[in-house]
Amino acid sequence: MFEEASEVFDNMFKSSFPLTFIVFLPAVLILVSPLPAEAAHEFTVYRMQQYDLQGQPYGTRNAILNTEARTVEAEVLSRRCVIMRLADFSYAKYQKALRQSAGAVVIILPKNMSAMPQDIVQQFMELEPEMLATETIVPVYFAMEDDELLSIYTQTLTSSSSQGSLSAAEVLLHTATANGFQMITSGAQSKAVNDWAITSLEGRLAGVGGEDLPTIVVVAHYDSFGVAPWLSYGADSNGSGVSMLLELARLFSKLYTYKRTHAGYNLLFFVSGGGKFNYQGTKRWLEDNLDHTDSSLLQDNVAFVLCLDTLGNGDSLHLHVSKPPKEGTPQYSLLKELEMVSSSQYPELKFSMTHKKINLADDMLAWEHERFGIRRLPAFTLSHLPSHRLAQRSSIMDVRSVSPSSRYGVGEPPAGPHVDVKKLSRNTKVVAEALARVIYNLTEKGAPGDLQIFSEQMVQEEQLSAVVDWLTAQPRAAQLVDKDSSVVSTLEYHLGRYLKDVKKHYVKADKRDPEFVFYDQLKQTMNAYRVKPAIFDLLLAVCIAAYLGVMYLAIQNFGLLYSVVRRITQPKTKAH
Repeated sequence: MFEEASEVFDNMFKSSFPLTFIVFLPAVLILVSPLPAEAAHEFTVYRMQQYDLQGQPYGTRNAILNTEARTVEAEVLSRRCVIMRLADFSYAKYQKALRQSAGAVVIILPKNMSAMPQDIVQQFMELEPEMLATETIVPVYFAMEDDELLSIYTQTLTSSSSQGSLSAAEVLLHTATANGFQMITSGAQSKAVNDWAITSLEGRLAGVGGEDLPTIVVVAHYDSFGVAPWLSYGADSNGSGVSMLLELARLFSKLYTYKRTHAGYNLLFFVSGGGKFNYQGTKRWLEDNLDHTDSSLLQDNVAFVLCLDTLGNGDSLHLHVSKPPKEGTPQYSLLKELEMVSSSQYPELKFSMTHKKINLADDMLAWEHERFGIRRLPAFTLSHLPSHRLAQRSSIMDVRSVSPSSRYGVGEPPAGPHVDVKKLSRNTKVVAEALARVIYNLTEKGAPGDLQIFSEQMVQEEQLSAVVDWLTAQPRAAQLVDKDSSVVSTLEYHLGRYLKDVKKHYVKADKRDPEFVFYDQLKQTMNAYRVKPAIFDLLLAVCIAAYLGVMYLAIQNFGLLYSVVRRITQPKTKAH
């Protein structure tokens, strides 16, 4: 009996295609179904800015990401992670993702941003402030391009682009058979960072000739800013300003070492923190020196305050003022000396004064000197930029990574803002000469404009370049530079080499009514998992249910099925 049944089933599976298909199809589907999610790629992502300034929220509000990848070419972006390359980025595409309630946006940046075409760099720099202008619920990340990430983008782009040109049935089949990528961040939701301290530093050179000497203050903020804190290197804004300040401190420390060249001015050098957040470090420093102390150089005779901002390029210098200086004042003398030194020693350099009143109705001050102007201290900002609104002051494109040939004036300059060390050295020489002429009253003494106090060799181009290289070796966003940061300690060391009484000043936000609030989770690890889409699981479940239904019916009607199969498989007999 068993031998006979075995022979029947053997003949049935050998010659019956429909039943063989029904039995083996589920096994095939199970074998081709995705295994537990396997990480296709792990990479670092940098989150868009998230901060509150004077009670107004800016940037992205979320940090958690766990959704399937799509490119902006897909018709449906809701609850999807939209990935796009910088070369294809536009504000319209970005807004499309936000309008469709995308789960997240990941923007892929090239490895060498200085090699990007100028028009793309300029376009993105202009879009950065718009991206940060209002708060965004959708988490926005930036990632540096590599081969694996580029492959993920290419596969996702192919899948997203093809869906728009297919029929409904083809889209369903394509969706069920294609592989997708699930993008998942490893970090937690962002939260406010409590008790964050913004650090500023000061040092001084005391003049000779009595206690009540006029004081000249030289200021530069060291922090950088861009759409993503971990990508903000601030080479020109304001690595160049800090580099110039340190070089000026070195030059004048030499003059103040000798009795014959020791001038009757106090020199106060201030490196401020939180400059990109409405100059919080300068604001607190002024409050401490003018409101809460009985002994301060700022409470005495302040000749003027010179702020240095974005001075590493260009063939023009602009002295930005809130109130034009009057004749006979030290600030007017500096204005004239800058004009004289520029025209007589560097005729290719165009110098001008730019007047703009302080607008207290604006949320953000235009230049750092306005902080001093509000406290009725004569101040101005020197920059090669004609306007405070130019995008390169707050961009992740402001990087130092230029080729050696470009750095030394050979070949094409890199795209975007960068620091030309030769021009930075020239601008430093102009400022040093003008300050020295004011300090020693050389114009009143009849000294010609082409008289050089500092030789070309005294202004060390290598030193300037080294400082800019060091400053741009790590991001200096205010949220990343705490009081124990290497940036702060190294600045303190350099100031201590040239100046006396080097001090640190800290700013912490008021707990009851904070002027600024920073958030964490600005840098995370993201995993791209290769997965089947959810509709594949649905179709698989339908096939399994159909299979079980067929098997149930087959068992219930086994006799009928067996007779049919036997009739089909029974060899035909020849009629005699």
